[in-house]
Amino acid sequence: MGLSVAVQMDPISTIDISGDSTFALMLEAQRRGHSLFHYHVNGLAWRDNSLFAAGEPVTVRDEKGNHAALGERRTIDLASTDVILMRQDPPFDMGYITATHLLEQIHPRTLVVNDPAEVRNAPEKLFILRFAEFMPPTLITRDWNELDAFRRAHGDIILKPLYGNGGAGIFKTHEGDQNFSSLLEMFGQLFKEPIIAQRYLPEVRNGDKRIILVDGKVAGAINRVPAEHDHRSNMHAGGKAVPTGITRREHEICEALGPELKRRGLIFTGIDVIGDYMTEINVTSPTGIRQVKRFGGEDIAALIWDAIEARR
Repeated sequence: MGLSVAVQMDPISTIDISGDSTFALMLEAQRRGHSLFHYHVNGLAWRDNSLFAAGEPVTVRDEKGNHAALGERRTIDLASTDVILMRQDPPFDMGYITATHLLEQIHPRTLVVNDPAEVRNAPEKLFILRFAEFMPPTLITRDWNELDAFRRAHGDIILKPLYGNGGAGIFKTHEGDQNFSSLLEMFGQLFKEPIIAQRYLPEVRNGDKRIILVDGKVAGAINRVPAEHDHRSNMHAGGKAVPTGITRREHEICEALGPELKRRGLIFTGIDVIGDYMTEINVTSPTGIRQVKRFGGEDIAALIWDAIEARR
């Protein structure tokens, strides 16, 4: 029997279907006979011990410019659905955290993917600390003296907001950089959280690899190569996706992570690897599955739905 699937996402009219993983999951759900309901996180409402969402039934087609047909807008009790895909883009802010608390009230009776409590407990630049042996030299602090000492120890370093996403606000700096104090002032004014600093990995010129895991198992990978005059490989920042394989070291990292990801109900995750180092574990809204399939790899959307259906 088909499942009723609610998709918590950014407005479907705004997505680029050629690379959107949420859209790939919706196409596969529809192919399997599941019904789809589309809503934005702002449409969530808790009332009288029930969680509601205002949105629209939707059908999707893999046709650019004509990829979604929305039905009449209505409000549904989310507990009446079988599966919720929590797929809105970060930032991982208090609004995101609040949504995880609300969805936790109906999970797992309604299966939320990924598990909302575990998403909340696994912010992408902090969850990785559980696997510090695979990280590059890293500092998390607001202390300017510590940051300056880290820069002097490692030379070229990367500074980034602790809860940032999509490559926004990432800076490369070096010992003797006269902009360093200004950068720290800017971070201090814009963010209340600590800054994350990491040793710059020159291997990033060869790409920042996104490895996708489904239920703790390696499912595929793409390499994201930065633009010529940018240190960021994020596709939002101009990085280009190219085919890639998975090295022995990367398999070692995935084998260490996999059991913990599965235990936490993190069905769809992505890790970022530069050279021999893992830099992030993505659990909120991982991407890359359309590119993997386009390059001849696994149909990861199908693997994810196999894992979801096994839990129903």
